[in-house]
Amino acid sequence: MYLTAIIDWHSRYIVGWALSDTLDTAPVLDAVKEAMRLHGIPGIINSDQGSQFTSDEYTARLRENGIRQSMDGKSRWVDNVIIERWFRSLKWEDIYINEYESPRALRMGIREYVDTYNHERPHQSLGGRTPERIYRAKFAA
Repeated sequence: MYLTAIIDWHSRYIVGWALSDTLDTAPVLDAVKEAMRLHGIPGIINSDQGSQFTSDEYTARLRENGIRQSMDGKSRWVDNVIIERWFRSLKWEDIYINEYESPRALRMGIREYVDTYNHERPHQSLGGRTPERIYRAKFAA
């Protein structure tokens, strides 16, 4: 299974995600579309250099929406360290300790993890606040 997740760097809030059994562009576009529907159009999206992020369909979708595309340098995971750290947490705190028996069960587990992560889990880097609290504070001003 392949997971695409979109994180707001400032707040660490997961704004969109999609799970698929193929490494394809369509689930990535689904995650972007859902993030835009729920949270508006971002100014920039950063990704690695995977084929789904360099595809004509993906780059065209970003251009159509006025989103700047940023990409990590080759073999530079540190350029996208915030989402990489989130993926590590997801794997160690949820996926590796649960035996998901189906893609549906995995999807439900990820949904629950994202909800807990966004709304209940305080972060040291956020002064003990949740990603949701920091994310919503951006719009309250």
